[in-house]
Amino acid sequence: MKNALGQFRFMGIVEGGSLLLLLFIAMPLKYFFGMPEAVSVVGAVHGGLFTVYVLMTVYATFAVRWPFRFTVGAIAVAFIPFGNFVLDKRLENWKQVKVA
Repeated sequence: MKNALGQFRFMGIVEGGSLLLLLFIAMPLKYFFGMPEAVSVVGAVHGGLFTVYVLMTVYATFAVRWPFRFTVGAIAVAFIPFGNFVLDKRLENWKQVKVA
């Protein structure tokens, strides 16, 4: 995690995990067990993590010199359950770039 790509991949896993918690834990608690505060708390955390993920995507775009279409795709997968995990697998073989 010493370079921009490693930091981006880590943030992607954290943000993707928060989306899964929201969809598969907090939402069922709200709708099946009458606990709407679960969505309020997890939703707020996920929103903050998503904001950091988008900022990290912009940072990685310039540091790694990704094409614009890759940036759009990296943000788009954040809306798909398990999308960040699929992207992470694709990035494992990406050329490592050191950032000063």
